[in-house]
Amino acid sequence: MIPKRIGFTTSFPVEVIFAAGHIPVDLNNVFIISDSSVKVQNAELKGFPRTLCSWIKGNYIAALSSQLDLIIGIVEGDCSNSNSLLDMFTEEHLPVYRFSFPADKNYADLNKEISRLEDYFGVSRKETLKAKNRLDEIRRKLIILDEWTWKEHRVSGLENHFWLVNSSDFMGNPDHYESELDAFLAVAEKRDPLPVKLRLAYLGVPPIYKNIYETIIELGGDVLFNEVQRQFSMPYLLTDIVQQYLAYTYPYSVFDRLQDIKPELEKRQIEAVISYTQSFCHLQLDNLLLRKHIDLPFLTLEGDQPEEIDARTLLRLESFFEVHS
Repeated sequence: MIPKRIGFTTSFPVEVIFAAGHIPVDLNNVFIISDSSVKVQNAELKGFPRTLCSWIKGNYIAALSSQLDLIIGIVEGDCSNSNSLLDMFTEEHLPVYRFSFPADKNYADLNKEISRLEDYFGVSRKETLKAKNRLDEIRRKLIILDEWTWKEHRVSGLENHFWLVNSSDFMGNPDHYESELDAFLAVAEKRDPLPVKLRLAYLGVPPIYKNIYETIIELGGDVLFNEVQRQFSMPYLLTDIVQQYLAYTYPYSVFDRLQDIKPELEKRQIEAVISYTQSFCHLQLDNLLLRKHIDLPFLTLEGDQPEEIDARTLLRLESFFEVHS
């Protein structure tokens, strides 16, 4: 059987795709790693409105250029534009599949969704769990990497971001990903602790800014907690795959996110919070509640286009560091 390339719009039970022998492709990662601004411009040339999230536009062009056999869209528990985006793919003659995370975190409903996905790809729950066990071997190493970020500071916030964000699809090849991760950990283990004046948390979706982590380091701080990226790595290592994706906070409410965030802020001795929001995104409302319920210095940054930090945002960061470092 020739493996199929399966694109997807945000993290979902990727174990099923690996169990079926196919290659998962996180469209967000394809969008952001190269020519991201060109992808946004090309979507706008096709008629996508300026006042639409750049991730949607970027994912659209990324999907068209990635030789995909199917696109899985998360239509409940992610972007409110996902259904319409899938319709655009259908118009381009790309097969689509809709997956939903139940808003009420109901075990039976999520189990039904995962079973429906397994039936579509012709795999059993036993095969899915076998794939999960293999991925969990890598996830255990990502827990070590994360601990080296906040406990020993042998891993920078940027490096933490890179490895955790790519655990959404393991770069399509878990064996190669693990080999590269092992090589990185071997280097990191020998490092002296990296200096950090301000212990920061980064909350929200991964940034569209290309140099936010480098800028934070230049200002004397570092990110010791990447909230959503860590969630992509499924850090709880639950044996039941349904429970694993119920514990995964991103698809659910801001209050579910806070149940994960607040203990991590305390455990990691976080001193200040940067909360990132994407322009034209409904999650901007969640940011209001995060600010209300987190009793730490709190800076909201809003990004729009895939570019380096603009002068205004840099000035806000510099002022934040001057006050709180």
